[in-house]
Amino acid sequence: MQFVHEAPVSFRSSALRPGPLGLVAQAVREVWSRRRLIQYLVRADVKKKGSDTLLGNLWWVIDPLLQMVVYVVLFSIIFRRSQPDFPLFLFAAILPWKWFGSSIGDAVTSVVSQERLIKQIQFPKIVLPVASVAAGVVNFAFGQIVLLGLLLLMPGHLSIHVLWIPVIAAVQFLFTLALALLTSAVNVFYRDVGNLTRHVLLLWFYLSPALWSFERFADGQNNDVTRLGVAILRLNPFAILLDAYRTAIYGRVVTGADGSDTFTPGQVPDLLALGILALISLALVAGATLLFKRLEPAFAKVL
Repeated sequence: MQFVHEAPVSFRSSALRPGPLGLVAQAVREVWSRRRLIQYLVRADVKKKGSDTLLGNLWWVIDPLLQMVVYVVLFSIIFRRSQPDFPLFLFAAILPWKWFGSSIGDAVTSVVSQERLIKQIQFPKIVLPVASVAAGVVNFAFGQIVLLGLLLLMPGHLSIHVLWIPVIAAVQFLFTLALALLTSAVNVFYRDVGNLTRHVLLLWFYLSPALWSFERFADGQNNDVTRLGVAILRLNPFAILLDAYRTAIYGRVVTGADGSDTFTPGQVPDLLALGILALISLALVAGATLLFKRLEPAFAKVL
């Protein structure tokens, strides 16, 4: 009954359909006016995931740690790769990627999983993918506990520049929200999107500087093919985000002409690249919101 009372007038009468700007503005009002509902959905999602396993929400601390251990063993022992404080190097990128991957995975099915609710109750469906992304923020916050522990265990990395993490996370939130709105709406009509998303995310992870860094390509910069490949890889939005996280948290390792590594602690990330990505993400959010609102009236019929 609470959902029915909160249904806006625009949902009860659709005789006059607003234009593109009107739809985006309507979506913003719906999200803001349903912020308590979103908070409830976030708490329910966190509680549900915690109750499904023995260790509960501790998995948001344990899971990235286990991934870090696997990659440390793979690269440090098997492939014998040398990198100062390699666990922190990996964790600084694995944690934000886990937030992104889990948020998109949950958002893809956020609408179709509420089929019965959508058919029975009239409410703004846009709150469903928004709640999925917001729940990821809560889980990302859990991971900061482990990150702080690693920074304390590895001297020389903890610096004032870790305060850039919320700024970088805000840009990531915008970018993630845009993709969440897009995939959740399209998946209602084409269920293949959910299956395809898993494979795209896996490929995207390996093409992003999570297990490697652009500094490793420095020796081959005189090669035209290498330069072109690196330039293309840098266009990846998560190349900007992960590089920013790692710069602020881990710092940089520069390989000199003699082959020796010089470590520099946390620094200010590339604010120009982050700013450009933030503007692009805002435009993507507006476009994805418009698409979602255009398709929303047909959700109940398709489901």
